[in-house]
Amino acid sequence: MEQPKVVFNQKQNPEFFKLVTKRVNDYFQESKTSRHANFAMKFKSALILLLYFIPLSYLIFGDVTSVGMQYGLWTIAGLGMVGIGLTIMHDANHGAYSSKKWVNNMMGGTLNLVGAYNVNWKIQHNVFHHTYTNIVGYDEDIRKTIIRFTPKHPYKAFHKFQAFYISILYMIFPFVWIVSKDFDQYARFSKQNLYERMGRSNRKALLEIIVIKVLYWPTTLMLPIYASHFGYGHTLAGFFMHHFISGIILALATQPAHVGDDMQYFVSTDNDGNMENSWAVHQVITTANFAENSPFITWCFGGLNYQIEHHLFPNICHVHYNKISQFVKEAAAEANLPYYEYKSMRSAVIAHFKHLKDLGMKPELSA
Repeated sequence: MEQPKVVFNQKQNPEFFKLVTKRVNDYFQESKTSRHANFAMKFKSALILLLYFIPLSYLIFGDVTSVGMQYGLWTIAGLGMVGIGLTIMHDANHGAYSSKKWVNNMMGGTLNLVGAYNVNWKIQHNVFHHTYTNIVGYDEDIRKTIIRFTPKHPYKAFHKFQAFYISILYMIFPFVWIVSKDFDQYARFSKQNLYERMGRSNRKALLEIIVIKVLYWPTTLMLPIYASHFGYGHTLAGFFMHHFISGIILALATQPAHVGDDMQYFVSTDNDGNMENSWAVHQVITTANFAENSPFITWCFGGLNYQIEHHLFPNICHVHYNKISQFVKEAAAEANLPYYEYKSMRSAVIAHFKHLKDLGMKPELSA
């Protein structure tokens, strides 16, 4: 049975988004500041790319003199992969990196260099997640899996352990992505004609996925194995560690903002697809910020600790989120809307795992 089209209630609190948009626009106009990447962001991008490619290049062409050095290089490359995912490709694939489309396409394509298909990411993230945030049955980020993310997902006995095994799933997620996720999404997205919306035929999309995988595996695994002085076992272990590190950091940077313990998180449409709230109000009540006073977290996580601002203004580069957050917070208060925020990274992570534990231990939590 085909799902009904989601229709947001644009009559509900329409002044909120008009007000906050005006204040944000006024800020950029009055300060003569670009909405896109500034020098600091461009410097950061170069640093991240070097952080990824130099260690990998050294594993292939350099003189790796010890096993410890080999693992260290894989670790640094893993941190570089995190930076590409949270910072460069994320802003670019939202059209926020530059006013020039070709620059966004080029920087967004850095996701392809780490083995994942950026067009699939755009569909999953921009089309489904940002449009239908935490709407069960529509948001790809909370699809029904072995994790019970929402009270609306049926309870299974093994869910009582999900707060423990989810950490393992987070670690292996990048590996699953480079092996099978893109093909799984292709099977679903091609049937929905979603690639046409991205200017691609299904055939071209499949060919691009295959090319990305064919190039990624030899350059990232086979060549380091061939070049290693310490046998393929250590190289395989380093390769897996590289992805495990990126997986757990990516999860900690993104999951607490939408899967936590204090918000109006998971909502459904009525039988006709109608929503109670407007799109902008929906973004605010289903999203949370965390560690806003930590420049370190903001820098490392590509501003995704300012998730409310990101969801309202995804086409603004993350380096501006700290500044525009004051306008969003003020407008939310004036519109009598909640503004969910965790003071620290620790409190956000605790709320995330508490939510998962509660849904796993309490089957009566259902809606």
